[in-house]
Amino acid sequence: MSRISGILLDGEFLSFLRKIEAHEKDRIFCRHDLGHLLDVCRIAWIMNLEQGCGLGRELVYGAGLLHDIGRWTQYETGEDHAAASARLCGGILRRSGFEEGEIARIEAAIKNHRRPGAQDPLSRLIFLADKLSRNCFCCRARSECKKPLSEGPPEL
Repeated sequence: MSRISGILLDGEFLSFLRKIEAHEKDRIFCRHDLGHLLDVCRIAWIMNLEQGCGLGRELVYGAGLLHDIGRWTQYETGEDHAAASARLCGGILRRSGFEEGEIARIEAAIKNHRRPGAQDPLSRLIFLADKLSRNCFCCRARSECKKPLSEGPPEL
């Protein structure tokens, strides 16, 4: 998974994570840190295997690692973080050795990671994994969260 190592060591990727961390240092709700990104990767990879989607591990992990990298722009400008993350991921993916077709698939999955009902398998996996990665049932801030408690986990 040398291309995934490329993402994890990329200076711009690390810069985005630091910006997000600075904005979320006092956040009582779920954070968008490396732990969350890796949880999304792992859950999406397991679902990919269980559902027989046939997606490559680096494609799944690339989308999972980058799906929230634009979160800092939402804090600073109000831009939707899914759109920002899709816009910001291309350079990181190119420097890490991904091909243009793969980049387009990852960008689409990132752009769609907040939209239920995506038909593309990668988009669907990242959407579901993002939701399943949150332990809302035991969150200390759940009474103050904007996410409806009755929403529950998404349908697999």
